[in-house]
Order: sequence, then structure tokens, then C-alpha cells
Amino acid sequence: MKKRIITTILFALSLNANAVDTLQAAAKPVVTIAALDVPRYMGTWYEIAKFENRFQKKCVGFTSATYSALPDDKVQVVNRCQGSSGEAIEAIGEARQVGNSSSPKLKVRFAPAFLSFLPMVWGDYWVIDLDKDYQLAAVSEAKREFLWILSRTKKVDKQKYDALVTRLVAQGLDVSKLVLTKQE
Repeated sequence: MKKRIITTILFALSLNANAVDTLQAAAKPVVTIAALDVPRYMGTWYEIAKFENRFQKKCVGFTSATYSALPDDKVQVVNRCQGSSGEAIEAIGEARQVGNSSSPKLKVRFAPAFLSFLPMVWGDYWVIDLDKDYQLAAVSEAKREFLWILSRTKKVDKQKYDALVTRLVAQGLDVSKLVLTKQE
């Protein structure tokens, strides 16, 4: 009985320590990767997990994002998913880098082009984690309200996924809010 109580107390203390670590990390600014090679980032990425958000409410799975180069150093973004009735849902937007040509910070909009002069139609898209082979990425923004884990494949090795999630915790992201995306 004493052993069980001691184990329970130690478990509770470890949870509290993890919560403190996450809060301390969240007090620090989100750190992006050092540089993004945008041409290498182009192509299709599959959503592996995300924080739920209002603009993906109708999506039940099979979510992907395809990035294509546009003139003037802009990027076309085509997000696709499957709706609850099996219908394909598609949103076409545009992204642009903020800063120099290797900046990992982008702005993205899905509002019509004639509204692009309005700052509020542009959202932050910060690449905060990316493997050296450009196969697994995490995207968020300064307030940590949004998070997407993206992969070039529909399935990710569990060890690689777990290692990425550990790095996201160190960034102060509440990974308990991650929802896995149905891809198969």
C-alpha cells in the first residue's frame, strides 16, 4: 500500500515537473528553423496531425497541402481534404516569404486576391521544425494557436514522430491538443 502511494506521489510530481517545463518553454518566443529553401519545400505535404482550427472544421481526413512556385517569389497553396460525405474540399491560397529569400517565416492568405492589401487576411506560417531531407515538418506561429505536422508521405515512422513531438514540447507547444489526421 505504501509503495502504491509513493508511486502515485512520484508520478504526480513528474507530471507537475513536465507542466512547469512546458510553461517555461511557452514563455520563450517560438523559434523557427534557421533557413528555408523554398524551392525544395515545393510539392505535396500530407497532414499527419494538427491543432483543431475553425477553417478545417469540415475536413474529416485525407488532408494535404501542395505548394507551387508562382512569379514574383510567391507560392500557390492548394489545401485539400475530404468532407464528411466523402466530397473533396479544396482551398487555394497564396504565400509569400517575410524577410530574405531563406526566411522560414511566410504569410499565407486564402481570401480573394482583391483583399490582399488588408493585413488581417494574411496569416503567419512559420516553419519551426524540418528534417534535413525535407520529409517531415512542423508549422506554427508566434502565439502557438496553430500547429501542423506535415510529411511527404501519408505515414510517418513512430520514432521520428515522437522525436518531433518532443522538440515541439521544448518549443512550448501544448502537444496534448494534437489531433491525428486520417490518411489511410
